[in-house]
Amino acid sequence: MRTIKTLVTVLALGLGMVAPALADGKTDADELVQEAVFTVERMRSHERHGEKVEHYMKRAKAVFIVPEMLKGAFLIGGEGGSGVLLARADNGQWSYPAFYNIGSGSFGLQVGAQSSEVMLIVMTGKGLSAILDRKVTLGGDISAAAGPIGEGMEASTTTNLDADVLAYSTAKGAFIGASVEGAVIWPSEDDNQAYYGAGAKPKDIILNGKYRNGSSDSLRELLASFKKN
Repeated sequence: MRTIKTLVTVLALGLGMVAPALADGKTDADELVQEAVFTVERMRSHERHGEKVEHYMKRAKAVFIVPEMLKGAFLIGGEGGSGVLLARADNGQWSYPAFYNIGSGSFGLQVGAQSSEVMLIVMTGKGLSAILDRKVTLGGDISAAAGPIGEGMEASTTTNLDADVLAYSTAKGAFIGASVEGAVIWPSEDDNQAYYGAGAKPKDIILNGKYRNGSSDSLRELLASFKKN
């Protein structure tokens, strides 16, 4: 069901339109949180970039997890998905998740579709603040780069290390990097309110601790296992 919704969002972005609010938010929100657990586990154990994910997650200010990023459509190209954003407090505890959408659109002859998982590791307070404050463009409002690859942390470039956001992605179990330049992230009001109740906003969920939902505890505990050195 969420795959169909993602396609609608992608097509709307490709046409320069705003995607309409979609129903069944409560069921989708619960499912999205559970799938985020599996995405983190797969990223962490990935044979090529698992070590890098582990390394940067120990230093991360926040993480945006997208279990399914759908790319490609006939005539209208684009990519998009839904995910959860969580932030780490000074005491090492992770917040409850806030729900966001991510997407970008481009015109061109593209046939077929590709689904991938994405983790955007937010390395700076500036990056987190920008995402919380408004609709944000990666590579525009805040700097973003494909997650460093290669053997050892020394393989990371200065540009990658200075980025507000590092992106990792897989498609069908294979490493494909993550080109996120121009992607837009914005809150999913329907999912946030379906999961927490009327009036739930990202800042109140992530920074102010006004909302809680125990069904996300397994995800928060998993992220807490990325402990700072």
